[in-house]
Amino acid sequence: MVKATKRLILWSLALCAGAAIAATEPPDVLVKRSVGEILAEIDRTSDRAALRRVAEQKVLPNFEFREMTRLAAGANWRKASPQQQDALVNGFRTLLVNLYTSALSQSGERDRKRSVEVRPLAQLASSEDVTVRTVVKESGGRPIEIDYRMLKRDDGWKVYDVLVEGVSLVTNYRSTFDNEVAKGGVDGLIRTLEQKNGAGLKS
Repeated sequence: MVKATKRLILWSLALCAGAAIAATEPPDVLVKRSVGEILAEIDRTSDRAALRRVAEQKVLPNFEFREMTRLAAGANWRKASPQQQDALVNGFRTLLVNLYTSALSQSGERDRKRSVEVRPLAQLASSEDVTVRTVVKESGGRPIEIDYRMLKRDDGWKVYDVLVEGVSLVTNYRSTFDNEVAKGGVDGLIRTLEQKNGAGLKS
């Protein structure tokens, strides 16, 4: 459903993995500190169940999935009932976790040497909506620019969009979501997400 490769999905989710952080920690520090932890997990195991636990325990707390889903759904979000909105959030979250787990479980990924440069934060310290810019360098490949759009919440900074080489992860889904709603309404989109998530769990 998205044009980004599994490797880009991996980095777009993995770099903000880590324990939930107090809002007092700057978002660029959060990203930089989290890199070592997730790379260690990649090196430690290729077991899919273990890596899924990494996704659920370390990634989910640092993402604002409701805002991500709202942006991906666009105008269709307003057409959805509260119950449908909840179902869309759950479906989109599961889809991204499945993609993350699949990317992590590729043994070839663990053989690559990686480094990440986190650029200084451009926004004022008082800002509540910031973009953390990073450059991923990987052996055998060209550097990849990945930017994290983050909101300040009471329980810490949360990612609500990721831009890979300037392409937004959430808006990259919007045309697909629009097509599904046009064919089968909001319930059709929910069913499509459920089907893809069911297939992802079996793969």
